[in-house]
Amino acid sequence: MAWKGPAFTPRAIGMGTARGTSTWKSDIAFALFAALLLLALEAQQGFPQLANPAGDNDSLLQLVEVRDLLAGQGWFDLHQYRMGLEGGFVMHWSRLLDAPLALSILAVSALTGSTALAEQIVQILWPALQFWLAIFFIVRAARAFAGPHAVLPAAVVGGAALYYIGIFSPGALDHHNVQLMLTLASLALLLEAPTHRPAALVAGLCATLTLAIGMESAPYAGSLGAVVALLFLGNREGERLIARDFGLGVAGASALVFAATIPVSSWGQAQCDTFSVVQFAVTGLAGAGLAIIASWKAANATAARRLMSLGLLAVALALVVGLLFPQCLAAPYAHLDPRLQQMWLGYIEEAQSIVQLVADDPARAVARFATPLVAIVLMALRFSHGGWRRQDSLVTALLVVALLVSAWEVRGSTFSIVFAVIPLSAWIAKWRQRAEASPSSGSVLRMAVAWLISVNAIWSGAAQVASSAFAAAAPARDAGIDAPCNSKASFAALGAMAPTAVLAISNLGSPILAFTGHRVFAGPYHRNVAGNLLVFDALLGSATDAKAVVESHHIGLVALCRGNPESRLFAARAPDGFLAGLMRGNVPEWLEPVAETRGSPLELYRVRLGG
Repeated sequence: MAWKGPAFTPRAIGMGTARGTSTWKSDIAFALFAALLLLALEAQQGFPQLANPAGDNDSLLQLVEVRDLLAGQGWFDLHQYRMGLEGGFVMHWSRLLDAPLALSILAVSALTGSTALAEQIVQILWPALQFWLAIFFIVRAARAFAGPHAVLPAAVVGGAALYYIGIFSPGALDHHNVQLMLTLASLALLLEAPTHRPAALVAGLCATLTLAIGMESAPYAGSLGAVVALLFLGNREGERLIARDFGLGVAGASALVFAATIPVSSWGQAQCDTFSVVQFAVTGLAGAGLAIIASWKAANATAARRLMSLGLLAVALALVVGLLFPQCLAAPYAHLDPRLQQMWLGYIEEAQSIVQLVADDPARAVARFATPLVAIVLMALRFSHGGWRRQDSLVTALLVVALLVSAWEVRGSTFSIVFAVIPLSAWIAKWRQRAEASPSSGSVLRMAVAWLISVNAIWSGAAQVASSAFAAAAPARDAGIDAPCNSKASFAALGAMAPTAVLAISNLGSPILAFTGHRVFAGPYHRNVAGNLLVFDALLGSATDAKAVVESHHIGLVALCRGNPESRLFAARAPDGFLAGLMRGNVPEWLEPVAETRGSPLELYRVRLGG
């Protein structure tokens, strides 16, 4: 399975020549065709995700944040006032994503005359735009990595991978698709940087933006920066300008983000889960330091001087974090309340480790890890056969880091599946070229096998078939397509009621905010500690405990979704608790069932305290 890519030349990349301009145009068109095909498939189904978000809490709350911004909430005010205890809590998301979404809705509503229609159009076009850009950068990266023969496999395998991971579906407004797109952009630009001067500067900007939008992408932005520094260490003449421009891009973007998204009053406040003085200090120092070292001949004239200079920069970064911000060296959820770790974090699918995933859902583990592991094997074989190139270092670093992250938290597989497309496309391209040069049944068969192995959906389908074959037949636990209350229709009756505070599980928090005018206490967000614990006390405690919470926090409605996994979890954990009793039909005298919701997926109970 070993392969060797073409030489890294302007002709191979398609940059710096007249032909290079045409490759950009053709790659843009190729990616646009893939995005339009995805749109056509979704349109043929009627964009079902808009009516049934399928538990995409983050995208729903992102829409709520955009609405709040359009309604006049301050740019620097990141409170979510309708979730948590009275007064809400401060979200850790960035306005960098709210801004383009809000401007898009404003522009479309000006054209259509309807804000509701504008929201639907943006919910369709925004993910499609991210899909188009992601495919484009995958194609550019594959062309730079393995030449023009890898373009078609990259478009096909990459399109299938992006569709499979599901973060580009209509309605997907949260930050994950933008972060993945920006990381791919940074990778593709760094691959092309030797022959396209501005590419490294823009790559640094993209790497910083993806970090500023969400800290989940910190491992990938950091990996790219580390590889740029190491390439400069080993090859001064070829990498000096790239390192300088990348560093300038990182430092400049971090300063702009810091000034644009953080109020002056909060410049000294350290936050580990969002862009703050911590991230600004690290990215600013790292970017400016790398740019200075690459520009100052006395610091980079020899390999020894480069090693010493970069080593001092690394020590300075370690001291800044270790001495000034030691709290950020802990695990992301190390300080989370133990009850939240046990009852909430432990059941978030994207936060599961590979050990948990293999134990709970082996088929999903195969689907998530098969193609990245194949890609790792391909890169290892390339390394063992010699001929290692700068492209290999960049791609392998991202792939290995993403695989390590996904072993710790399965959310990393979203990145590793996509990064794997690049070496897999090169592998397919090699067998395509051999099949064209020397047609034979063996070469055609090898090419077909390479195609099949590289498509993530095939692994997923095979794993599901195998899982079904070995699993004992069991009836479905949920009766009806909307049993978990994923559909917008489930909240129609609630939305027609006068706004009040609603007691509900955290899985219902974001949809209640998005589809109604009510406020809630729980939501699957780690900063909403007090609100989530309050709901634990009410739902897991006795009916008397729940009544006390209802009275003290002026709750007007209780919402029950029997088919939601969180409801079943609570009922199993506290079988004598208030929620479990409600699911068995034990309604306390201070609650009145709302007749029109009886038997519906979302049952409502009106509080009648004090008559």
